[in-house]
Amino acid sequence: MVVTSANTTPVELLTAQVDCEQFSLPTGAHVFSRGATANAIYAVRRGIVELEGAKAERICYRPGELFSYHDIVWRQRTHCSDAVARTPVEILRLDRLRFLNLLHNHPTLAILLIGQQHDRLREQRTSGTCVY
Repeated sequence: MVVTSANTTPVELLTAQVDCEQFSLPTGAHVFSRGATANAIYAVRRGIVELEGAKAERICYRPGELFSYHDIVWRQRTHCSDAVARTPVEILRLDRLRFLNLLHNHPTLAILLIGQQHDRLREQRTSGTCVY
């Protein structure tokens, strides 16, 4: 079991998992494609990953941020967007069941993810890119 502190990040929690995969991709490579089975959570360790949805909506994820958790938790377990490396990236991947176990064992991770989403919404509102 991983011991967490107030400063533990979601990426640190994922990295500490025995079955967490780490891989690198070059600029332009697909992490996953829209419609593919969503069976894992991803985190950016280095670089920028951009998700593009069906209606051309785009959102970028930077180091320390997790993405695709909504696809494996709330959706029909398929990816609703394409994920593309916009720079060379290092990615962490943890399968769905291990991620759900991690959430169960570390409920503060859910709070960290809510905080990440809150920061993203605040950034979008400030920049005027938030659609109402």
